Amino acid sequence: MTITSPLQPTDRTKLRRSKERAATDRGVLHDVLLDGMFCHFGVVLDGAPLVLPTAYGVDLDRGPDGTLYLHGSVAARSVMAAPDQTICVTVTHADGLVLARSAFHHSVNYRSAVIFGLPRIVTDPDEKLHGLNRIVDHLVPGRSGSVRPPNRKELAKTTVLALALTEASVKTRSGAANDDEDDLDLPHWTGVIPLRVVADAPVTNPDCDLLVPAHIRTRANQLGAPSVHNDRK
Repeated sequence: MTITSPLQPTDRTKLRRSKERAATDRGVLHDVLLDGMFCHFGVVLDGAPLVLPTAYGVDLDRGPDGTLYLHGSVAARSVMAAPDQTICVTVTHADGLVLARSAFHHSVNYRSAVIFGLPRIVTDPDEKLHGLNRIVDHLVPGRSGSVRPPNRKELAKTTVLALALTEASVKTRSGAANDDEDDLDLPHWTGVIPLRVVADAPVTNPDCDLLVPAHIRTRANQLGAPSVHNDRK
């Protein structure tokens, strides 16, 4: 059962500026994570911060608060160093460019989640495969069941990290520009340029003569691709 208890602010997650943009509803956190496709994974390596973009997966029913999965090569120093320290994972959606009458009040409409925690390396074989499937299916739902699963050698080369969704913050902005009252009569255009991720139609590999599967067509259509027909294009 998906956890719906409110987010509990900590010293690290409490907003100190624009507090009105904080979301305490855990469902908003879930939406940000489920709607995203990539995250930034921050870790300290050799005394310096390292932030890497990567794919992720989510299981909202795993653990008391839900679990986020990351993966990488067993040789990746960033992944291997992570369980010995608190890491930070962020997911951000840019929803619009907010253009005000003054340069100072320009902004962005966004939804952003920041998650802190001490990750664990997944050693249970069943959970490891589950986590990898979650990552694949997060990008294209149903994909893990339509391809060859990883074999023993591939699993041995891969590390999976699990991060509890316990300590997290969500910040959002939406709506129009907030101009100063003294600027309202200035002759400058003000408004919002909406932003969204839009997919093109799937492109079949030259060495593949199969029809585009239903789960691929569905995902492309969800991402705004033109109507995808069941053909080889």
